[in-house]
Amino acid sequence: MSSTSRAWVVAATMGAVEALKDQGICRWNYRLRSLHQHAKNHLRSASQTRMLSSQSSAAVRNQLREEKAKQSEESLRTVMYLSCWGPNN
Repeated sequence: MSSTSRAWVVAATMGAVEALKDQGICRWNYRLRSLHQHAKNHLRSASQTRMLSSQSSAAVRNQLREEKAKQSEESLRTVMYLSCWGPNN
């Protein structure tokens, strides 16, 4: 390729780049990069979501276990009270 045709290719390429800049391609690229950065900073990753989900399910299991223990303790207290102070047959 001769130096004249290389110069024309370079000039055409630079003209195309400048035309794309004028059409706002660079602004779109900036907007896409900023949206990606925002999503990366503010949205949880899948592993974080799974970890929080497993922690919350463990908390729910513990709460149900505590409620069941309270209920069985209360029923035992009722039985003990009735056996000690209930009506005599």
